[in-house]
Amino acid sequence: MSRKDPDFSTSLLAGGMSGMATDIVLFPLDTLKTRLQSEAGFRASGGFRGIYSGLGPAALASAPSAALFFSTYETMKRLLGAHASQNYMPAVHMAAAVSGEVASCTIRVPTELVKQRRQAQIYQSSIRVIQDIFKYEGFKGFFRGYFSTVARDIPFSLIQFPLWEILKKQWSHAQGYYVDSWQASLCGAFAGGVSAALTTPLDVAKTRIMLAERSSSVAKGSILDAIKMVYKQHGVPGLFSGVIPRTLWTSIGGAVFFGVYEKAKAIVC
Repeated sequence: MSRKDPDFSTSLLAGGMSGMATDIVLFPLDTLKTRLQSEAGFRASGGFRGIYSGLGPAALASAPSAALFFSTYETMKRLLGAHASQNYMPAVHMAAAVSGEVASCTIRVPTELVKQRRQAQIYQSSIRVIQDIFKYEGFKGFFRGYFSTVARDIPFSLIQFPLWEILKKQWSHAQGYYVDSWQASLCGAFAGGVSAALTTPLDVAKTRIMLAERSSSVAKGSILDAIKMVYKQHGVPGLFSGVIPRTLWTSIGGAVFFGVYEKAKAIVC
């Protein structure tokens, strides 16, 4: 058993709350992951210093990005689910997750670009990052890495959300009533950790594209080109740079993200 699907406004509010809570609480781990994946290397990118660099743009975008994701996800799940049998619900969850990612990346990518350049100590202020992007690359420069981010997040969501929904459903059936927010949180932690570990090479490629010099081949290339470059330079270990903090960040983040989301839904409803 499970609670009824939330309406659009509930998804919007609950998603915003969960996104902000996750990004603020786990920001230091995300910084360490970015620096491990940077071409300059961990120490040159700042090491353990200034691990809250870039928190401003991350916090600013986290609520609207997550709100847009969950409102799209729940809306698509409701619309598609009305025409699908239970056997096809995993496919419904996948399609809904893909729709949510494509929508939320329109907000997430520009702020991710600013955040990661601050995390890697390339710039000392977020305002300077914004000024330089607009000056040298124009408005489209804020969306450098959009397709690589989508290419990373779609496989991630195709694993995470169906797995999260299946785990919740099985737990719900086992105990005979809907899962509590802490149970949804544990399901989210497991689903997030598995998804993060498996998609780390895509995350490494996305980070390289966002941090690359604007005139470089990496900045202008595809996510596949970036993966090939990393593999040529560092082999398989290079493709999994930052896998431990990424998996840890996403596991804890999944717990906070889904736990806060389910709790917020219960309160709002």
